[in-house]
Amino acid sequence: MKKIMILLAVVGMFSFQGCTTSDDFDEDTISEVFELKNIDFDYNVDDGFNIFQTLTPNIFSSDVVLIYRLSGTIDSNTPIWQLIPRTIYLSNGRELDYDFDFSKEDFTIYARGNYNLELTPEYLDDQTFRIVIVPGSFSTSINKNNYNEVISALKIKENQIQKINF
Repeated sequence: MKKIMILLAVVGMFSFQGCTTSDDFDEDTISEVFELKNIDFDYNVDDGFNIFQTLTPNIFSSDVVLIYRLSGTIDSNTPIWQLIPRTIYLSNGRELDYDFDFSKEDFTIYARGNYNLELTPEYLDDQTFRIVIVPGSFSTSINKNNYNEVISALKIKENQIQKINF
């Protein structure tokens, strides 16, 4: 009887090893990327400088939003995307912070600083952001600071990015 139990245990172990789970991205899950191009920050007394957008349709409550700011280009075909939140250190001890929050219905991008931000309109006007809707099942092993790695893992092509000009 012991030999049969051992045999069943060994067969069971091999059976379970044959079953694998994959950390690969779920092909049925929908990811989206929106580009807000040439957008200016608005100002209000309560929130300061911000960009507010609704998400239509709403995203799932398990989804996550990543926002990248176009900080420059290497050449006309090679943009440089920085994940926000981000602090930009300027001269004379000035600091400018980009941050955001989101819900399943909307998102807000904020610009704040330790100086009068109106003195640096190049950080408030004609800005370009990419909003990446990431499904809750997306692997956390991806370096979210690397825009290209995220887009590659989500299998999003450049021509699938919905561009919204302002």
